[in-house]
Amino acid sequence: MSILTFSYWILAALTCGSLAYCAIAIFGAIRFLNRRKQSSLAAPLAAFTPPVSLLKPVYGVDRELESNLSSFYQQDYPCFEILFSAREESDPAVEIVRRLQAQYPFVPSRLLLIGPPKYLNAKVHGMEAMMEASAHRILVISDSDVRVAPDYLRSVVAPLSDSRVGMTTVLSRGVPGTTLWSQLETFGMNTQFIPGVLSAWVLLGLKFSLGPTMTVRKTLVEQMGGFKILGDYLADDFILGEQVARMGYRVEIPSTIPEHLVFNDSFAHALVHRLRWERSSRRSRPAGYVGQVFMHTLPLAGLTWLVSPPDSLLSVVLVMLSLTGRYLLAAITASLVLQDRTFAKSSWLLPVQDAVSFLIWLGAFFGKQVEWRGARFIVLPGGKLERVGRAEK
Repeated sequence: MSILTFSYWILAALTCGSLAYCAIAIFGAIRFLNRRKQSSLAAPLAAFTPPVSLLKPVYGVDRELESNLSSFYQQDYPCFEILFSAREESDPAVEIVRRLQAQYPFVPSRLLLIGPPKYLNAKVHGMEAMMEASAHRILVISDSDVRVAPDYLRSVVAPLSDSRVGMTTVLSRGVPGTTLWSQLETFGMNTQFIPGVLSAWVLLGLKFSLGPTMTVRKTLVEQMGGFKILGDYLADDFILGEQVARMGYRVEIPSTIPEHLVFNDSFAHALVHRLRWERSSRRSRPAGYVGQVFMHTLPLAGLTWLVSPPDSLLSVVLVMLSLTGRYLLAAITASLVLQDRTFAKSSWLLPVQDAVSFLIWLGAFFGKQVEWRGARFIVLPGGKLERVGRAEK
């Protein structure tokens, strides 16, 4: 058997596996839609509304930051406080936070100036300080590039009425900026990353959490040793959810879908962000990262066709099935699960996004350094960080 023929059969097998992945992810999307429908019919959200502390680390001015933060002040929830953390008064986000505090005087909120970070992951220092200052036993942690609906808190807190649930996290809808690179990154989030989360949810249950929202009981954080155990990890959100799952609690996905505003408008920024994401995933979960090959349906089908024998009907069938399966999965996830009204007019980007994503996935196998917040780090096995020097501005 020639190398070309061997490659053809390997790629054909991988494409078949990728089609199976599409089916699993579509099943996950349908399962999520059914749960959302059932929860809306049952309407249990008003019954469980314990006091909540919202933790919002800020650093610099994210895209539309004031509007994002304002959405948390406008929650339809009986008792909550908002805690912000920033490194220093000169951070431009501080002025925006103080303006919002004046605009919403009846919402209890505090801004903590915490100084230089104690950990390599600066966000964790803020989380630790805000938890210490928080008044309530349920913590809702969310990133500053997220915008939410008024029923957000009711939705993310409600599953904690079940004592077996230790944490909730959310699927979020990526919202692009004005450039092609921002649109491609957002398209990848909405049509590739979220299906991956849904397939993991179907196959194993959720054993991790996602940065746009992490809702957790303070007692669980204390039992696991506090937020400081996350201090040297890049993917603090993933590790926090993993720790909760290891303690024997469920991580649930409520029905609310916040907006996640993508800020990386240039090719360089988008590439740095996506490489950081992929290298962190590879170093944290090597076997799982290799398994992500099945998420690249169209590139696998295209490569199969390229190396196929001239008279191969199988490669043509696999390409057609892959186009159908991939577009169906993307449409169900983006349009129905995430309620992205722009999918139809931007669906032509799917093959482009998938090709870019596949190349970045391959590229992440080479190198272990990432750039983050103006510094360079090595991502060690298991996902911990090691500083290697300052990055060029």
